[in-house]
Amino acid sequence: MAELLTDDAINKALTRLDGWQRDGAELVRRVDLPSFPEAIAVVNRVAEIAESEGHHPDIDIRYSSLVFRLSTHSDGGLTQLDVNLAQEIDNVVDIARGE
Repeated sequence: MAELLTDDAINKALTRLDGWQRDGAELVRRVDLPSFPEAIAVVNRVAEIAESEGHHPDIDIRYSSLVFRLSTHSDGGLTQLDVNLAQEIDNVVDIARGE
């Protein structure tokens, strides 16, 4: 089991995460991409990363808009696993956008 993050630790992590917000016991980010195929490519890459780490986000796909929701459900809140996956999602999105 992972250790739950304190409010201070979550707030500090959010200062380093691009576009993420806290929604209760979840980290949430909306990403808009130019097209449906580009959005699906991001989802596929995130799926590969999540599967390799055994930590899976909830992903809502609406054409070219994606909403990622992260929480360590087994531990009942936010852990370092969520912060790490958020950073990896940021990297995937940056690459997809050519940043």
